[in-house]
Amino acid sequence: MPRRERRAQLMESALEVFVAHGYHAAAMDDIADRAGVSKPVLYQHFPGKLDLYLALLDASCDNIIDNCRQALASTTDNKLRVQAAMQAFFDYVAAETGAFRLVFESDLTSEPAVREHVDRVTTECAAMITEVIHDDTGLPDEASRLLAVSLVGMAQVSARFWLGEAGESSGAIPLKDAANLVAGLAWRGIRGYPKTDDN
Repeated sequence: MPRRERRAQLMESALEVFVAHGYHAAAMDDIADRAGVSKPVLYQHFPGKLDLYLALLDASCDNIIDNCRQALASTTDNKLRVQAAMQAFFDYVAAETGAFRLVFESDLTSEPAVREHVDRVTTECAAMITEVIHDDTGLPDEASRLLAVSLVGMAQVSARFWLGEAGESSGAIPLKDAANLVAGLAWRGIRGYPKTDDN
C-alpha cells in the first residue's frame, strides 16, 4: 500500500480507537490491530501515540474550521450566514466518526500541544466571524471579537448538548431543527448591532 494511503488507513483506525476509549485508555497495539498492521508499521508512520493523536486532532480542527469558512462564504446574507455557521457545527458534532470528541471532549487538554490545537478552532473560527461583524457593524475589533467568540461558544456548546440529548431520548429535536433554533437565537441577538450599510 502506498505510504499516503497507509497513513490515512492508520489515522482512520486510530480515530475509531481514540473516540471509543479516549487518549489515555487507547493503546498503540489496539490501533495496529484495528488497522490490521504490525506495531512496527504503525511506528514507521507515527513515532508515538501523542504524535498520532495530534495528527488526528489537526485534521479534525482543519475540518471544522474549513466548514465554518465555507458557511461564511456561502452567502452575503448575514441571517443565512449565521444559520449556515450553526449548521456547520451541528453537522460536525453529529458526524458518525465522532471526531468532534477529539476537539471538544479530549481527555488530554492538560497537554500544551493538544490545548493549542483545540484552542485553534475557537481562535480561527472567531477570527473569520470577527471580520464579518466588524465589516458589517463598524464595531471596534475588540467588541467584534468578543461577539464572535460568543457565537462560536454558543455553537459548540449547544451542538454538544444536543448530541447528548439526542443520544438519550428518542424524542430529541431533529438535527436541522436544532441548528435552526440556535441560529434563530444567535441571529436575534447579533442583528441588533448597527450595520454600516443597508444589506
